[in-house]
Amino acid sequence: MNHTQSLQFDELKINTDLVNKGLGYAEGAIPEPFAGYLENVWNDCRQLADIRGGFHIQEEVEFSENKRSFFTGGVEFKAGKQICKELLNAEKLAFFICTAGKTISEKSSLLLKGEDPVLGFVYDVMGSAIAEAVGDKIQETIEQQMTLSGDKITNRYSPGYCHWNVADQHKLFSFFEEKPCGVSLTESALMSPIKSISGVIGIGKKVFYREYQCNLCNLKTCVYKSVSSSKR
Repeated sequence: MNHTQSLQFDELKINTDLVNKGLGYAEGAIPEPFAGYLENVWNDCRQLADIRGGFHIQEEVEFSENKRSFFTGGVEFKAGKQICKELLNAEKLAFFICTAGKTISEKSSLLLKGEDPVLGFVYDVMGSAIAEAVGDKIQETIEQQMTLSGDKITNRYSPGYCHWNVADQHKLFSFFEEKPCGVSLTESALMSPIKSISGVIGIGKKVFYREYQCNLCNLKTCVYKSVSSSKR
């Protein structure tokens, strides 16, 4: 089962706490010039036409004896014990790919290298927030579809986090057509456009959704370390 969708910026619930934290202002008002830049970037993002998300449902999943890997479609994913613990009761899996698109990534890169690095930085932060918001939207879509059959979902987990080797993204992408949602992979498993995310969600009648627990890993760059995800 595959599903893809194009999204408009105004359809997304942008996590403003994530944006403020990315700009370096977790508390209090954002000063100039960032406040003005952010307003302009926010309005400009309403014109983006390449925000996309998609998912693929795998109908079976098994776990290794040591509960450090899971298998589906004849492929092993060495996700590590923390993520496998979260997925353990899953009967199905949803692999997802989401992107803010190449437009905002290219604009950010040009500005960072060119005449206005500060504005480029704001675009960069917003691009990350958009990618996460698309992830939220796709996760919501999966939950709605699974609820119809009495299933529940876990939170979403991505290669590169919680000791899951980012190289497994090549395996994840193998379940999709070429360049799903316009996203490609480099040999080192980095996504292009860079403002993209991928991962897995567990599905089943006995799985549980849990807010991100910072004790799952010690990754210092995790976007959820100091910004709580939206409550369900």
